[in-house]
Amino acid sequence: MAGVGPGSSTAVLPEGVALGAASEVAPLRAVLLHRPGEELSRLTPRNNDQLLFDALPWVARAQEEHDAFAAVLRSRGVAVYLLGDLLAETIAHSGAARIQGISAAVSPRRLGLGLAEELSAYLRGRPADELARILTGGMTFDELPGSGSDSASLVRQMHHGGDFAIEPLPNLLFTRDSSFWIGRRFAITSLALAARARESSLTDLIYAHHPMFSGSRRAYESQIAPVEGGDVLLLAPGVVAVGVGERTTPAGAESLARSLFDDGLAHTVLAVPIEQQRAFMHLDTVCTMVDRDAVVMYPSMHDTAVAYTMRADDGGVSVGEARPFLEAAAEAMGIAKLRVIDTGLDPVTAEREQWDDGNNTLALAPGVVVAYNRTVETNKRLIDAGIEVLEIEGGELGSGRGGPRCMSCPLSREF
Repeated sequence: MAGVGPGSSTAVLPEGVALGAASEVAPLRAVLLHRPGEELSRLTPRNNDQLLFDALPWVARAQEEHDAFAAVLRSRGVAVYLLGDLLAETIAHSGAARIQGISAAVSPRRLGLGLAEELSAYLRGRPADELARILTGGMTFDELPGSGSDSASLVRQMHHGGDFAIEPLPNLLFTRDSSFWIGRRFAITSLALAARARESSLTDLIYAHHPMFSGSRRAYESQIAPVEGGDVLLLAPGVVAVGVGERTTPAGAESLARSLFDDGLAHTVLAVPIEQQRAFMHLDTVCTMVDRDAVVMYPSMHDTAVAYTMRADDGGVSVGEARPFLEAAAEAMGIAKLRVIDTGLDPVTAEREQWDDGNNTLALAPGVVVAYNRTVETNKRLIDAGIEVLEIEGGELGSGRGGPRCMSCPLSREF
């Protein structure tokens, strides 16, 4: 398909495909992925915790696994767009995008004014594909231009050569978090942790300047209260669940709700508290939709999850008292009950499979999901419940704590 791979012309949407999404499970038509690259090679035992990885991935194998994931999507008629390709195309197309990307990556506060100006000038002259690689993969002090001219910069002299002048973005693999689509609009999120903060700037400049997104309108953008896309579930048209925990704050959830109400994109937003720990970093690590009326859910959440129901009220927001999440969600969706498929009834199995992203499925259509093949018990339970499971390898991709849903940002679902 034209415009979706390395070396292709500027990406375009397939004929008849329109940007936007209104639910988690409507047939998927186009998706944004990020093929892992140099940024994963930057991970070391010294920095992997800071960069939010639990292990050092075997990069070549992670790329093979990701390519296989993309191939499964394409085999089901999904147009796959790679963020690195779109970024290079955007930079080639727009001088403003080039400046925006460089400004977000080069910090005078960190590098000092002189070195920051020197590096910015150098990057402004790089070819688009090289600049895109630097903005995602980072740059060490050893890789700076004019590495022998250190006398003009104390910062340069005092840093070790392997330190990062521009931080890599290994979590860019998880394209779900920095943006999402709701209705015909896109939302740019504010990521909570410093290691991921710059990801939104790249997504932002792609949506703002790539021709494929020309005319697209924003639904939400906040630089104050954190909201991450992994916490946002489109349960049904007009009904949104937002996890509130380690990454998305109560203020972020309320700010998102106000924006969606103002734009007429939702009538109900459910704020769902989740534990503030790494295993439960987003709502989609414990619950994802697998059919119009069904979710796969971590068993401990089944009876304990609650939701605060937010609705528009005279130009503001009314917030109801906490109620059982499954009950509040079914009512807002206008159905009698949500079917729940547990990730194993045995507590040890359930905990292991939740950690291995058994709950983090990507729906390609109602009753059809992509899941890691290592979550054997969860996948069996999904199949027994009538769900078609397309299994992929995730031994290396999962080292950053994310599954198929985390790694994908739907650009287009059927309405």
